[in-house]
Amino acid sequence: MSLTSKTLRRGRRVAAGSLIAVTALTLTAGVAQAHTSAKPKPASDRCTAENMSVGLGRTDIGAGNIHIPLVFTNKGKKTCSLRGFPGVSLTLKEGTPVGKPATRSGAAGGVVRLKPGQSAHAVLHTVNDGVSDTPCWSTAQLVHVYAPGSKKAMTAGTDGLRVCGGQFDVTSVKPGTAD
Repeated sequence: MSLTSKTLRRGRRVAAGSLIAVTALTLTAGVAQAHTSAKPKPASDRCTAENMSVGLGRTDIGAGNIHIPLVFTNKGKKTCSLRGFPGVSLTLKEGTPVGKPATRSGAAGGVVRLKPGQSAHAVLHTVNDGVSDTPCWSTAQLVHVYAPGSKKAMTAGTDGLRVCGGQFDVTSVKPGTAD
């Protein structure tokens, strides 16, 4: 066999091997890109500020703790979903912030589906004055609430919500009104 045909066969093998390697890398990169560039679809049936109302339920005081249901009601014409924690902050009537936003408490919970007119709730928690050496905040007049996943706030009035002991947290959304 001549030197030219050996070199030619060797060149074909190297080219074929290179082609296989390039193809494998391209396929792997394509799969990796498909996994990394795939964005989760937004929940098309997510409850929004436009189709919801929010209000405070009956305050439950006991054993030094204060629990206040934060009730979300579907005012829309279609079933919508909530999942996770609402964002909650307090202000005075003219908008001056009171304290810090509520921190999350407990597990994220599952999806809560609300038919038109149905409600779900999260629970705000603080402690009674004197339970801690940390002083109470000013009495809030408004509660600003962001439904889970929403970027638009809803507002509810309070009957003098006062956070004490530096303890202000909120649970994830659960079905019903908790009253």
